[in-house]
Amino acid sequence: MTNLTKVPFLDLVTPHRELEQELLEVVKKAFSNASFIGGPMVEEFEKEFAAFCAAKYCVGVNSGTDALRFALMAVGTKPGEIIITVPHTFIATTEAITQAGAQIAFVDIHERTYTLDPEKLREYLETRCAWNSSSKELIERSSKKRVAGIVPVHLYGQTADMDPILELAEKYNLFVIEDACQAHGAEYCSKKMNTWRTAGSMGAAAAFSFYPGKNLGACGEGGAITTNDEHMAARMRMIRDHGQAKKYYHDIEGYNGRLDSIQAGWLSVKLRHLAKWNASRRNLARRYHELFADLKDSVALPVEASWTRGVYHLYVVRVQDREALQARLGEAGIGTGIHYPIPLHQQKAYQHLGYRTGDFPVAERVAREIVSLPMFPQLSYSQQDEVITAVKEFVGAKLIATR
Repeated sequence: MTNLTKVPFLDLVTPHRELEQELLEVVKKAFSNASFIGGPMVEEFEKEFAAFCAAKYCVGVNSGTDALRFALMAVGTKPGEIIITVPHTFIATTEAITQAGAQIAFVDIHERTYTLDPEKLREYLETRCAWNSSSKELIERSSKKRVAGIVPVHLYGQTADMDPILELAEKYNLFVIEDACQAHGAEYCSKKMNTWRTAGSMGAAAAFSFYPGKNLGACGEGGAITTNDEHMAARMRMIRDHGQAKKYYHDIEGYNGRLDSIQAGWLSVKLRHLAKWNASRRNLARRYHELFADLKDSVALPVEASWTRGVYHLYVVRVQDREALQARLGEAGIGTGIHYPIPLHQQKAYQHLGYRTGDFPVAERVAREIVSLPMFPQLSYSQQDEVITAVKEFVGAKLIATR
């Protein structure tokens, strides 16, 4: 195949060109009032994003990592307590847990959704932990540590199955903090509530990242926490600002985790376009689904469960020879990514936790097979057709080679 027009994995240039005048007006506004940290533009964005997520409060911070860390601190995480999450996520999820003083316990993901498997969560809680009825605490048998909370990760733009997770959390007196860093605008159909719920509105709080490549991306670093708890919101505002209740009055020791006003202004501009961009991603995902349908025996496509309405932050497929597919697409000028190649329990950073290969077989198997194809709102049909053609040619060549 000859090298066709390059298809980037992600296009961050086009949307900024389209919004250039609006974004530059934000900069001019900041220059005119010299309110560079916090201020009216941050407050306005917080109000808008809270409404977008169907949450009462939003606290802007400087990254998704700090968003999750501050939420864990504000909910009352104590040193040494255990927080449950998945091994198939970006390391920021677990960094936030340990930096809040807690310990990590992994539970495997579901084979089809790649999010926390509620049945495996139930198995961990029922077989590896014991309920102390007098203290109303769940204690992990091996470590004798209290299990305090769960961080389900809404991955690739799809929500985790929240009803059973929240039910288990309520049963065992655990808090739930959503890692929604890849799920801006994703929705979950709650049978218990008999309604669709927005990512960021279901747990005690939720963390969002505005890293430039996200569905809602800043022009630099940025993050936010949503919550329906007024006390938590107030505490997170203090944590992000050196623990200040008011200037130079420090009720607690906090961090420098504030959101810049220019970033907030840019995010407000982009938020007005997010529903349209998410709809474009869903349309492109549907088209990938339809045009890859005849490859279902060779390429495992993303599964959008009946209980989720995803926003396709990434379009992730699974193949047996991932490296060869990437090489073939690279030769055709098509960008790809891997999210993520090594499960966290196998990373050098977490060797001290004592996990072994085979402890989380689904995450390990998925990590060997996944590859992310180009997915961004401005991806044209002609560019998408190039991706589809290249993948089909790769699969055809593999089938011929095995005959």
